[in-house]
Amino acid sequence: MNVGVFGWLTIVAFVAELVFAAFAFVFVRRLLRRTPTEVSERVGSVRLVLDKVRKGEPMSDDEADFAMQTITDRRSPMAFSIPAAIFTVGCLYVLAKLDQLHGGAPSWGTFIGVLPMLASINMTVELVKIGALKGRADRLTKPALPHEHAM
Repeated sequence: MNVGVFGWLTIVAFVAELVFAAFAFVFVRRLLRRTPTEVSERVGSVRLVLDKVRKGEPMSDDEADFAMQTITDRRSPMAFSIPAAIFTVGCLYVLAKLDQLHGGAPSWGTFIGVLPMLASINMTVELVKIGALKGRADRLTKPALPHEHAM
């Protein structure tokens, strides 16, 4: 069996895909097993509460809890397994196509796998941006200390 460099990289990408897909499956399964709240059942609720966190607008206790839960979920390392699985699918496609060429010139079709790779990078950036809201969400949910006025 004569396996070239792209063949070995394809095998590595396949193993990585299995690992990331397993983590993504477990993560999504955990999310689906949660009991839904009134806030989480509304259409567009995630965007609404995250926009309120970004702008520092007042929120109800339920919305604040939902915002913290959403931010915590998206900061989880397991959440990053979803874009990682999508990225490795793109890698798998590109590497397998390059392996099939046996030294030939690649065509545009070879690089169709770059599209899911770009999409996964976008997803990762969004997860990081949402994770960065943790500090703001902490300030919104904690009670403010009374200010003492010195006069």
